[in-house]
Amino acid sequence: MTKNIAIEVYGAEVICASCVNAPSSLDTFEWLQAAIPRKYKDQPFSITYIDIEKEPENDRQKDYIERIQNDEFFYPLVLVEDEVAAEGYVQLKPIYKELEKHGFTAE
Repeated sequence: MTKNIAIEVYGAEVICASCVNAPSSLDTFEWLQAAIPRKYKDQPFSITYIDIEKEPENDRQKDYIERIQNDEFFYPLVLVEDEVAAEGYVQLKPIYKELEKHGFTAE
């Protein structure tokens, strides 16, 4: 597999009110950044943190930010190749499942 898989984590410094006792969005981003390459060695991916309290870089990001702010999604919101993989209290299993749909294989 050679395609670089894009992962995006949308979040804010303040923990989501509905996600009490969950890690912060930035903690979730850093956790995924460390966990994914341990399970899927040498499989290319990029992971980006998008702060929902800052100006978005493009219309697609703006759309997701507005949807979070309108309570359509909880944050952190994790996208894999523009598909929602997890939101709120993020767990690894659904993210791994989404990565495997895109050809990732565990070693």
